Amino acid sequence: MTVQDAATGTADVRSLPLAPRNPLALRDLVKAVRTLDTGQIQLRDAGGPVSRIQLGPTWLLPPAVAVFSANAVRDVLGRNDASAERCLVHEEVRNLGGDSLFVLPNKPWVPRKRALQPVFTRQNVRGFGGHMSRAAQIVVDEWGAGAEVDLDVECRRVTMRSLGRSVLGLDLDDRADAISEPMHIASGYTADRALRPVRAPRWLPTPARARARTAVATMRQVTSEILQACRADPTRDAPLVQALLAARDPETGSAISDEDICNDLLIFMLAGHDTTATALSYALWALGHHHDMQDRVAAEAAAIGDRALTPDDVGSLGYAVQVLREALRLCPPAAGVARKAERDIAVDGYRVEAGSLILVGIYALHRDPELWPRPEVFDPDRFGPEASKGRDRWNFLPFAGGARSCIGEHFAMLEITLALATIARSVRIRSLDADFAVDVPFTTVAKGPIRARIDARQL
Repeated sequence: MTVQDAATGTADVRSLPLAPRNPLALRDLVKAVRTLDTGQIQLRDAGGPVSRIQLGPTWLLPPAVAVFSANAVRDVLGRNDASAERCLVHEEVRNLGGDSLFVLPNKPWVPRKRALQPVFTRQNVRGFGGHMSRAAQIVVDEWGAGAEVDLDVECRRVTMRSLGRSVLGLDLDDRADAISEPMHIASGYTADRALRPVRAPRWLPTPARARARTAVATMRQVTSEILQACRADPTRDAPLVQALLAARDPETGSAISDEDICNDLLIFMLAGHDTTATALSYALWALGHHHDMQDRVAAEAAAIGDRALTPDDVGSLGYAVQVLREALRLCPPAAGVARKAERDIAVDGYRVEAGSLILVGIYALHRDPELWPRPEVFDPDRFGPEASKGRDRWNFLPFAGGARSCIGEHFAMLEITLALATIARSVRIRSLDADFAVDVPFTTVAKGPIRARIDARQL
């Protein structure tokens, strides 16, 4: 009996060879797997675009298959069947923070996605997005000419202020530390658990687990308070919460439960805070080394006029979008994603056995010299209209790809574009650090201060 593979059309997956074993020594393999960004390059250079990693006996640790080519990534993320499930960090997040769109297994994910998808269309996010320009301007106005700032800290302030208004309809300035610190505790705990070859059972009480549960309880209290306030007052200015309350599965008419809305709000805050702040700070850091590019963004924004930028202005900020896409190429919000093969599947001409962990390397994909000439060079012109023509959709995946790509992509791009243009129009950034160091616990975040000097801008 043959097995038809829906993603690749391979007649018999069982006839394909297993992915070749990665030749790195065990110690180097462990180090590379735990280093979710640069470790991908080491794995790819040693084992090629698809390779198998075995860190121990199969009965103890399932094999992992690392994939870095566009074809291989498509074969994993582009599947329309249930043959590849989310796993690892998703299981840890689900255990800690409850069911949300991000962590649900494929079957219960489908109706949740049907209910939420209309909320996050490009048109609808304009209704609850667009707060980033005002948030950015408030922060910029606090900077003095000649001041030295930490771009990571300042961009987190911008993002927290904007997310508070966009997601919760709440000014989080006075509660920023109370929210951002629990976010880091929870994300760090889940990522550390997911990447350990041997993990303590979840029922075993540990100080780290206690801290993580306390952190989640703190964030959940905020989302629950806002949700109940919106139920009590349907006119309350919290457009995303109101949209989630009104959301229905178009096939069944079912609403989303209050508990699940709180879970989704929690993950939107967690993922949105880190991803938007890091993307914005990386783009500003890069522009701080390329003043000609920075001036071009500033002039583009200034041409719109001396007023707050709105979602309707994004169409006139084409070069700012190019800058952001290049920033997302070099510093993707998720350096990689993982799936679990539920049955034998074909990946770029190889067989991946059922039960295998599949590591999808977005960081390495975005630095593939066959796809991106001079891949380490910051060059927004890669995303100009002519250069982008004919580019395979699987070459650039800052928000992952396939059916389970990030639902908040339009929202994130809207907010970061407005913030970048607002800041560049207002001041001149001069980066003081040659490198942009990152950590990759759950999403990609800046490691340590990203120092810059602020100068007055003369347009």
